[in-house]
Amino acid sequence: MSDFLKTLAGEKTARPPVWLMRQAGRYLPEYRELRTRAKDFLDFCYSPSLSVEATLQPLRRYPFSAAILFADILLILDAMDRGLRFETGEGPVLNPLEKASDMEGLASSHVQSRLSPVMETVSRLKAKLPVPLIGFAGSPWTVGVYAIEGRGGTDKREPRLWAYTRPEELKVVLDVLVDHTADYLQAQVDAGVDALMLFDSWAEGLPESVFEWTVIEPTRRLVSVLRERGVTVPIIGFARGCGGLVGRYARETGINAVGMDTGQIAQVIHDFVPQGMPVQGQLDPLALIAGGRNMIEQADTIMEAYSDRPLIFNLGHGIQPPTPPEHVAELIAHVTGIPKGKAYDV
Repeated sequence: MSDFLKTLAGEKTARPPVWLMRQAGRYLPEYRELRTRAKDFLDFCYSPSLSVEATLQPLRRYPFSAAILFADILLILDAMDRGLRFETGEGPVLNPLEKASDMEGLASSHVQSRLSPVMETVSRLKAKLPVPLIGFAGSPWTVGVYAIEGRGGTDKREPRLWAYTRPEELKVVLDVLVDHTADYLQAQVDAGVDALMLFDSWAEGLPESVFEWTVIEPTRRLVSVLRERGVTVPIIGFARGCGGLVGRYARETGINAVGMDTGQIAQVIHDFVPQGMPVQGQLDPLALIAGGRNMIEQADTIMEAYSDRPLIFNLGHGIQPPTPPEHVAELIAHVTGIPKGKAYDV
């Protein structure tokens, strides 16, 4: 068993396994070239040959302990006919959800058929990868935020207002997303992924009373459905910005490991996350851009802070496009002890 999967099973390893969120992406010149081969970002995600190549590219440079499927958390909304498009300078744009009933009645077969190229990508990767493959999806709350707002980068005003003024409709939206996301993740597992990750990127700023039914409860239902269907792979949950609520999130959702964002505090993790539960994170992506001694010192601080529990080294959020690839090489060599220049022949 790989060190990555051993860590997710609760074992401590001599050195923490390491992978980085968005390790395939715009900081790599070969990725930027590959991106030009697709007519748009959705075409890129739905083209298995391109998605496989994007997933493999960082492994040719760095000895990461795991690969993560190249896809996007909003593909499920595209498959649900929410009009997803990626506009230059604006990012993802969708048709804003006006009422919960607009999310209902869509057959699972329709959604999963649209997402079938993702499963082909998984199958092709499993034939090539020397490391475990992570599948993923957006958590119901975060995907629901995008659906209601119709875009990212907002203050999430509308979905938060729904929580107070239209709670029953919001619950319907979250329930529908639980059902379709469970089907999507099960299909990824059936195609061969070794672990799953749930991204709740917009979990910050919620009062505890709202957090418990918009973030914790839908995630718990999603994990429970997967387990009832016989899915046994480990599940990492990442509720970015949840602060002190990380303990409840870790204890009550059924996840196997908890992702830590840049602002998370080690003492909070030790006090409230179950003892022995694996954690993942949490280097500041800007420290990776800066590189040098400060980056190494921050990495050492993280590894020391969590030396008493299983740790998967990662960032507190995704790699940013200005990141110098050489800084990634320095970081990975420091964390793994594997000399720079060593990677995989894939």
